[in-house]
Amino acid sequence: MEALERQEHGSTGQPERRPRVRRNVTASIAQDICSERYPAGSALPRENDLCEIYGVSRTVIRESLKILESKGLVRGKPRIGTTVCDKDDWNILDQDVLEWMGPYIAEFDILGSILEARRTIEPVAAEYAAERATAQEIADLDQAWRQMRDSADDPEGFTEADVLFHTLLLSASHNQVFRRLSSAIHAGLKYALHASNVAADSRDEAIAVHGQLVEALRLRNRAAARDCAHRLLDLAARDLAAETAGGRKEKHRT
Repeated sequence: MEALERQEHGSTGQPERRPRVRRNVTASIAQDICSERYPAGSALPRENDLCEIYGVSRTVIRESLKILESKGLVRGKPRIGTTVCDKDDWNILDQDVLEWMGPYIAEFDILGSILEARRTIEPVAAEYAAERATAQEIADLDQAWRQMRDSADDPEGFTEADVLFHTLLLSASHNQVFRRLSSAIHAGLKYALHASNVAADSRDEAIAVHGQLVEALRLRNRAAARDCAHRLLDLAARDLAAETAGGRKEKHRT
């Protein structure tokens, strides 16, 4: 069948043809970029060739390239074509980009960078929240914590509640920059929290410290709130380190 035809690697070095029926051609091109099939600085194949490689029309290819350009992965220039951008130019906090990185995420050290940013922001935000949070904001944080506790055996549900908790915490700091940062790093925060939650042998420690943070906010104890935030970040660092080490061992075995 035509839809299942393949194009062998030739003198042009083109990747083999993909199935004509694609659920997401944009993701396919992006994943080929992330895997360095198309390295940074290299030119993508011409539109006609991309149509042949991915088995779609020129219109679909053009729409996909526009999306990739909007997220910083490629840059198109008249009479030159489309060039793959350096990784430093990618919008690495975009949900789609994070998903496209997939198995290559460790090579970008995104999780480590997000953890560093959180260490800079969250302890201070917790301290401010202990002083400035309204009663309703503390109640909302308590509710998010209860959702975490009740979803301990559900990684997806636990992560959703965890993201909500940390988003509310930054908002409760009543610092306008922190609030904007919360929106900017939302996708990255969700990805990082999910990675550490899945890596953890048990979520009991995280649940306990989140609860202690809520109590510190109730008591308006700035030092305790800051300490709880540091402890949460230490737990995340420990779990991510264990996951990274486990992944390296698995990769070595294979």
